Amino acid sequence: MLAIVNARLITVADGIIENGAVLLKDKRIVSLGRDIAIPDNCRKIDAIGRPVTPGLIDAHTHAGISEHGIDWAGNDTNEGTNPVNPFCRVKDGINMKDRAFDKLRKAGITCIGVLPGSSNILGGAGLALKCTGIIVDEAIVKDPIGIKAALGENPKKCYGKNNQSPATRMGNAAVLRESLLKAKQYLEKKQSSKEPALDMKWEALLPVIKKEIPLFIHCHRHDDIVTAVRICREFDVRFALEHVTDGHLIADFLKKHQVHCAVGPTLYYGSKVENRDRSFKTPVQFDRKKIPFCFITDHPVVDARNLALTAGMAVQWGMSEESALRAITLGSAEHIGINDRVGSLEAGKDADLVIWSGNPLEFTSFADMTIINGDTVYERGNRPCY
Repeated sequence: MLAIVNARLITVADGIIENGAVLLKDKRIVSLGRDIAIPDNCRKIDAIGRPVTPGLIDAHTHAGISEHGIDWAGNDTNEGTNPVNPFCRVKDGINMKDRAFDKLRKAGITCIGVLPGSSNILGGAGLALKCTGIIVDEAIVKDPIGIKAALGENPKKCYGKNNQSPATRMGNAAVLRESLLKAKQYLEKKQSSKEPALDMKWEALLPVIKKEIPLFIHCHRHDDIVTAVRICREFDVRFALEHVTDGHLIADFLKKHQVHCAVGPTLYYGSKVENRDRSFKTPVQFDRKKIPFCFITDHPVVDARNLALTAGMAVQWGMSEESALRAITLGSAEHIGINDRVGSLEAGKDADLVIWSGNPLEFTSFADMTIINGDTVYERGNRPCY
């Protein structure tokens, strides 16, 4: 049993508790508040008035499958042999000893979403995991969280250069439509008296067709965003959007359809035509129009250690600190469907917390202590940097 006392508890879900305490037991938050009972035999950590937040969450990364500092041998992000690979699972490619996980813990990031890359129209199943341990199965919070899909430049570049389909945006949309149609027809046959032969490709898409999990669709440009919404509405499937660089141009459209968006990596330079106009206009517009969103780094495209910096820069652009912090905690948890367990300081949720040296959205602040499942996984001590 562990109690963090004399803390400025930033709960995210229910305001700020000054001079508060939080009690942790059996990997859960038992209680929190100003006057909670602390058992005599409980180990205590005095926060000395420092901010305590839920662990940060990066909802869209490639940690463990695009390994830090390793070239092709550690890059398992895209199965680039076929544009339709929904049966691939990131779980089978994640290396929990990737050096990135140590960096994530030092940055106060306790949970991440890991997705396949965007070279394929359908790249496979993503998952959510805690940034601790060396066995991926033991770190998983939710698997799968959804199936990764992609539109725009990446798939047409990957296959078009080899004179394969898709080679255009029309081809991207056609391949996605065809795949969803075949999966729907496969389900209809399974439900009839003429059950088809097992096909792992369409089996993997059945949870999408049944609306059990969403498609997470990579799309930067405004026309790709609209295409993603159009196709998902045609097939009546759940979906969320990834990157959404041009989102500010069609904010009213996205508000109308109440699409949850993962915005970023906003700090990254414009590496290609479809994302050359990156800025903080999109998240600021989303916040003002109450469009649900979270910030992402797309690690290792942007080092996930910059997740808090991203939120802090959004404050410079006019976003409130409350909204910015929510976009890297509870908003991220909602995006990948794990907000019942993490994302805010609430009784009953997982004991994932961070004690900060100062305001977590200030560039000069550090994660002094990172706690996952009630265990201290990183402590800065007197070290000025990492």
